[in-house]
Amino acid sequence: MTRPPGPERRRQLQRQRRQHQLRNIWRLLVLTALSAGLGYALLRWGWLLNGPEQVEVVGSRQVSREQVIAAAHLSFPTPLLGLQPRRIAAELATVLPVEQVQVNRLMAPPRLRVALVDREPVARAQRAQASGIESGYVDRLGNWMGSQQNPRPAVSSGPLRLEVIGWQPRHRPALALILEHRSGYGADLSLIRFDPDGNLSLLSSRLGLVRLGPADNRLARQLEVLQQLSRELPARLPYQPLHSLDLSDPEQPELGLVQRRHSRGAAEPPPPTPRPTGASTPGPAPPRFAPAAGDSPDATRAEPPAGPAAGQPIGQPLGRD
Repeated sequence: MTRPPGPERRRQLQRQRRQHQLRNIWRLLVLTALSAGLGYALLRWGWLLNGPEQVEVVGSRQVSREQVIAAAHLSFPTPLLGLQPRRIAAELATVLPVEQVQVNRLMAPPRLRVALVDREPVARAQRAQASGIESGYVDRLGNWMGSQQNPRPAVSSGPLRLEVIGWQPRHRPALALILEHRSGYGADLSLIRFDPDGNLSLLSSRLGLVRLGPADNRLARQLEVLQQLSRELPARLPYQPLHSLDLSDPEQPELGLVQRRHSRGAAEPPPPTPRPTGASTPGPAPPRFAPAAGDSPDATRAEPPAGPAAGQPIGQPLGRD
């Protein structure tokens, strides 16, 4: 029969176990330190951007690699994993003439890829600065683009025929809304003007001067009425030139007509147009006529005639005495 170990033997076994545990702990600490050191060295020096050739810029015809490096404040060599893609993308979107920025870190081989979507100028623009009037461009979102950015319009858009006068940062949402629905006004829209007092007006060869008043929360409704009138008025008044259109109140639009005169000087009333038959969709009240004297576009607009004829809708001739 085996005897149990004596007190001295038990103390010896306990001492051996403690030494074994200490050796294991020491090995663990050494391995952890080595792993941490190797990991830090790998992160710090393993994936490096050693030069500009490791920065890829794709998707842009206007922005060069040198512009991206300068805007992102990159210096070489720099550890790839030490870069913050979101911060770099935010800086590039603020400085460069681009709509979208996406930044990715690629490990094999180590490089930084920057994907850009250019802003396309859709109109020429002017704005008032302390030094005078500055000329530039605006994109489809209403953002200002300086002439030094050398923007190039899309090949399919052709020359920039539209001009924006009085651009200011506070006008950007209204301008973006107008440009978004631009196709509904016709291709002859040539001018968007923001006056210093905040009033907004458009110029079209088909509708004349379109007054919209302050660019407030009624703008969406005003543009909806403008699109409807752009479709209907040329057919209803085929031989009557339009001098102006006042949409300050979109529910009561007013037309300024260029009134042609006979040789004797008598004003010729607008030609009668048959009232359309069938059900019609709800819309703004029929525009009131406000004829302008003379054939010149600069003619002063007259007030609507008094009496029942002033309230007649389009489709009925103005009454004669």
